[in-house]
Amino acid sequence: MRPIYLDNNATTRMDPEVLAAMVPYFTEQFGNASSTHSFGTEVGSALKQARQHLQTLLGAAFDYEIIFTSGGTESDNSAILSALETQTGRDEIITTVVEHPAILALADHLEKTRGTKVHYIRVDGNGRLDLEAYERALGPRTAVVSVMWANNETGTVFPVELLAKLAHSAGALFHTDAVQAVGKTPINLKTTEIDMLSLSGHKLHGPKGIGALYVRKGVKYKPLIRGGHQERGRRGGTENAPAIIGLGKAAELAATHLETEQTRVGALRDHIERGLVQRIGHCFVNGDEQNRLPNTSNIAFEYIDGEAILSHMNREGIAASSGSACTSGSTEPSHVLRAMDVPPTALHGAIRLSLSRETTTEDADRVLEILPGIIARLRAMSPIWQERESDGELRASNVA
Repeated sequence: MRPIYLDNNATTRMDPEVLAAMVPYFTEQFGNASSTHSFGTEVGSALKQARQHLQTLLGAAFDYEIIFTSGGTESDNSAILSALETQTGRDEIITTVVEHPAILALADHLEKTRGTKVHYIRVDGNGRLDLEAYERALGPRTAVVSVMWANNETGTVFPVELLAKLAHSAGALFHTDAVQAVGKTPINLKTTEIDMLSLSGHKLHGPKGIGALYVRKGVKYKPLIRGGHQERGRRGGTENAPAIIGLGKAAELAATHLETEQTRVGALRDHIERGLVQRIGHCFVNGDEQNRLPNTSNIAFEYIDGEAILSHMNREGIAASSGSACTSGSTEPSHVLRAMDVPPTALHGAIRLSLSRETTTEDADRVLEILPGIIARLRAMSPIWQERESDGELRASNVA
């Protein structure tokens, strides 16, 4: 049986059309986009077209609001550091406890090295932001708010449009890490007050090592990487033309597949969740089930270890994860699930299934066929499960 890949929030398979669009720019059209001869101008025109494809996907007003970067982490860091430099008299940051490490690690670094005041807004048991705490944190010293569009572990979507309005009412800039949202949910930046937005190519069937930062026209910006005049002086260094063109093609394709992401992929996710909850006892879905990305499912299984589940799934040819790939290898439970106060009996037993437009009904059915048996076998080896079952605390609701 063919392997099943359900870790698309970590990375996606590059679409063959993306690769085909990139190949000529490694060999035939190899010029430097800054050169004035035909070798350079041909590449420059292709980069402009890629920028316009991304503009369309984001609903940005102008193509020059797009700055190409090396990925989501660089975009996130650039946005935060620029805001702190350009917002005179403001030196505080507001973010959430469930952000990606690209934000949290930088915030921690700024606290320790610069004494920057960072307000971390908590979430409830469904991963929803505490809006009252957010409004209390806003003040005359707030330089920038950075809140992810959608959580990478649970798929919970935050009300970033409202949060941006509230930030502006306090005179602060608003940035969103939209790495997981772009290409999965409709975005129209022209109708929002969002100042900056980060994205990454390999999350939407594009190449790795390329991303972008949207900076709204009129927002002051200080570059993180200084050098030549590339990207209108906002990001020095010769453009990675093949990757940029690949990202542009991925954006073009993503725009055509948005309805599929919202409907067919969402229906497959719901099919998997319903089947697992019905067939396996003592498990539940984490996150806001009414307001999530259509491709993301985080399910906690009580009294067993999530890494053991993933290991057994991998032996069956099914790839999934326990959360962010950037924190894999850590023995600590997910900071997102801890922030949501997931019960201790399930905190270590959560796995994330993240689908894509390439996921099939056969893939979903195979997960439903195999995973209940894996859970049953692992619980049969779990001393805690056996003890509680013998004490009558648990019903024999597992499927063998």
